[in-house]
Amino acid sequence: MQAHAPARGHRAIRVLLTLCLVLFSSSLPGAAQNTPLLSGGVGFFSSTFGGATTYYPIIEPLAALPLGQHFFVESRATLLETYSPSGNSTQGYQHSHFIGLTYLQGAAIANSHLTVIGGSFLLPFGTYNERLSPVWIGNFQDGPLIASLGVFGSGSGLGGQLRGSAISRARYSLDYVAYFSARSNNTQFNADRSSGGRVDLYLPEQRLEIGASYVRLLQGTHENFSGMHVWWEPKDANFRLRSEFARGQHAIGYWSEADYRLGGDSFWGRFEPLFRLQQTFRLNQNGGDSVPLVNTQRADFGLDYNLPHNVRILTSYARQFSSTENANVWETGIVYRFLFPAWKGKGL
Repeated sequence: MQAHAPARGHRAIRVLLTLCLVLFSSSLPGAAQNTPLLSGGVGFFSSTFGGATTYYPIIEPLAALPLGQHFFVESRATLLETYSPSGNSTQGYQHSHFIGLTYLQGAAIANSHLTVIGGSFLLPFGTYNERLSPVWIGNFQDGPLIASLGVFGSGSGLGGQLRGSAISRARYSLDYVAYFSARSNNTQFNADRSSGGRVDLYLPEQRLEIGASYVRLLQGTHENFSGMHVWWEPKDANFRLRSEFARGQHAIGYWSEADYRLGGDSFWGRFEPLFRLQQTFRLNQNGGDSVPLVNTQRADFGLDYNLPHNVRILTSYARQFSSTENANVWETGIVYRFLFPAWKGKGL
């Protein structure tokens, strides 16, 4: 990660503060459902790959601001510091930082089947980018090896979305999302021209979700990306299984993750063993994704501990195999999730 100029960080902070002030003044403080919420996570992580240890504290604030019953604005920012070995034993660690908005979107709820979204949004390809990328949600502190497939460099689009529930029945529901993103070279809201979407089938009795995604890059060399995912959370069990497959023009891969919360508020019940298996295959050396340049296999073993007051300790060990290098990856971290209203409304 490269260091960014202070001016860019200051611009991002001004944008975020302006957004909060405007939306706070637009909200109605008298009703709980219209009270803005401030949420997010604070974490401190370390990662040792091949003997080199990197440290990175991170803050991800999120503002959720309803404007009446049919309009909603949401934004998430990232403030990240990175301390990594300089490569010269006499110089110690080098430092870089990043401050910017992850997304800034407005939503209009048209009816029970349609929500219209505009602005800068997370690209809805697969599941990781939208659901698991926040620092306070993911079980592992790093994303899958195929996380960049279908979401390009920034993971965000600039344009519009249509999403909602196409069919909702007692035994199943079918959700959809379709989007178009324009090309943008703006420093803060960088995006590629693309279009695509996702369809999800959910079976509530089995607590099983199966989905498919498709994205087409519409600038430069046009490329297609496709993927599938399966999530399963058995009823009356503390077990979860998440898996995803993605294919691009230049790489293909999958990941599958399982976790089991021992249960209860006892000392032992707060432990959560984890396992993730992932594999990537390089089709050619072209493309700008961050998938490894050679075929890679990796197995992650983790053990999280869920402390009271939304605090989690994350630990994991991974063994990564490839034709260029076999390496051990040790990761530890602590995350705090915060959530509170901007002011107290009725019913809170």
